[in-house]
Parts: sequence; structure tokens; C-alpha cells
Amino acid sequence: MYKNFFRPMLFALPPEAVHQGTLRLLRTAGKLQGIMKVLTRIYKPHPQSSKHLFGLEFLNQVGLAAGYDKDGEAVACLAALGFGHIEVGTVTPRPQPGNPKPRIFRLPEDKALINRMGFPGKGAEYVANQLSRLDKPPGLVLGVNLGKNKDTPLDEAVNDYLFLIEKFAPLADYLVINISSPNTVGLRQLQHQEYLGRLLEKADHQRKMSEGQFGKKLPLLVKLAPDLSDTELSQIVDTVLSIQIDGIIATNTTIARDGIHSPRAAETGGLSGQPLASRSLQVIQQIRRQASDDFPIFGVGGIHSPEDAEAKIKAGADLVQLYTGLIYQGPGLVKQIVEQLDSN
Repeated sequence: MYKNFFRPMLFALPPEAVHQGTLRLLRTAGKLQGIMKVLTRIYKPHPQSSKHLFGLEFLNQVGLAAGYDKDGEAVACLAALGFGHIEVGTVTPRPQPGNPKPRIFRLPEDKALINRMGFPGKGAEYVANQLSRLDKPPGLVLGVNLGKNKDTPLDEAVNDYLFLIEKFAPLADYLVINISSPNTVGLRQLQHQEYLGRLLEKADHQRKMSEGQFGKKLPLLVKLAPDLSDTELSQIVDTVLSIQIDGIIATNTTIARDGIHSPRAAETGGLSGQPLASRSLQVIQQIRRQASDDFPIFGVGGIHSPEDAEAKIKAGADLVQLYTGLIYQGPGLVKQIVEQLDSN
């Protein structure tokens, strides 16, 4: 029904308007018990196999990637769609408008999106207030994805991340250092060795201080770009492992346009969707070869079917995350993936 009825209507409207309208509906629905019960009955996967990572129990292996609910406004209703974990953000310390519109483009010929959002959001104070008032659904694992403000110089970026770790330590089940979005000028330079070691060491120190303060384990992950060379990726993984960061999310969107057929391919920004699937798999495989078998990896990029998710798991991912696949396939994709993974 989604692909034949709802998607054509939604695709007739501007992408960002659809996204904002959908979020408003989800936020409202999350406050209505009757609607929540119906959604849960329709979308809750049966059965589910839990996954244990860094002291957390995930109800299933499928999560919502960062970028969909940037300000943590619709977590309750999104959880009713069957996700085992939800990652809100990217959150920046201060509110910022992001890049000029239009900044999201559909590429239906390629089952892809291009976005150049630039971390728009209402800022850390607003998101923290949203999460502090959240009646978190039982069993849901909540992550918060962290980024620097656009006007924060790279040499001072570490301070943005330290502030955010301290801010969200009591509210999140895990935190993610996002240094891989292509839409904030210079951000990906933080993946380079001149910045990375210092950033992760200080972030790890702040995380440990917060764990002591709040009496809870706070897993810390880093989200990487798919556009790294094999040598660059190897160096980053070495640094992550040496500092004992808890896991890697692979991958963010790509600036590559290999094999793209849409006339929208010339738009600047990060490409997501099916064209990213192959490179994401390669990155996951390289990380898994370099890290131990029990090092947590979240696989993201180009998951439009249960088979796509299975490929990520076989490549070495422990969990997978969706975003663009939901836009093309609809919310029923979560249940389909969970139930197929569970049957294997």
C-alpha cells in the first residue's frame, strides 16, 4: 500500500516539507495511546532476537539512523514502528539553521537521496529537555549523535563534543561522535590524524568522568565516512581501538556519484540509499578484519530490503540502521527485516 498509494503522493511534494510534516504527525501520534496501540500491533515484529552489546540489550538488530529525528521530538511513536534502537540528532551545542534550502533531493531512478542539511536543529538545550521528558518505551535503546556547530573552528571542535557528552550522559544509552558528515565545511578533517587522536582521547576522558558522576556505563561510538581510502580507514580504526572507543558506525553519506543515473546527481551534498550499499559493505568488512570479532559495528547505507540487512550482518555488522530505505519502502521495512533476520 505504501509504495503504490502513499509514496506517489508524498513524492509529489517537496522532500523537506514531507519530512517535517511526517515528524509533526509522529510527534502528535506519540501522545495518543489509541494510535500507539494500533501502530504497535501493526508494526511490532514477532518474534525478535535480542542482541547484547557493550552492556546494553537491543530488542532486535534494526535501528533508526541519525538524521531523521534531529531534535528528539518523535521518539515514542518511532519506537512503535518496531525499532530496537533509535539514534536522535545530529545535535549541536547551539541552535543553527543549517544550509540554505532546498537541501534535500530525491533520486528515484537510483533509490537514493542527496542532502546538504548542515546539522539544522534546535540545539542541545532543547533536545535535552525533550529527552528528559520522554517516557521511554520499554526496552528501547536510545542513542544521541553529536556534532560541532558550523561556526566552531576545527581547533576548538573538541570543546563542542565535550560539552555534548556531559549534557547527554544522563539521558542517552550511547553517544556517537559524528565527524563524517560532508555538509558541515571542514568536519571530515576531524577524521585526520592531526585532530582525531586528541578528540577521541578527550571525549573518552569526558565519557569516563560522566560514567562516574551518573553511575552508569556510557558507550561511545564514532561515525565514519565511506569516502576514506583503505589506508586512512586503517589508521582511524587503529586510533579507535587504541583509545578503546566502544564501536564504529559505518557509514555516513558519500560524496561519490559512481553509477548514478538521476539528473539530480550534480547536486552537492551527501548521497544515501542503494548506491551506498556496496561501499558501506566494503568499509564494514575492512573494520571487521582489523578489529576483534566482538568489536561492535553498526552497518548503515543502502538497506532497502531484508537481504540488504543480511548482507551487512554477514559482512561483520552487529546491528543495522535505516533511513533512506524507509522513505522508499515504507515503515513496514523494519518488521520485514527483523523477522527475516530472526528466522535465519
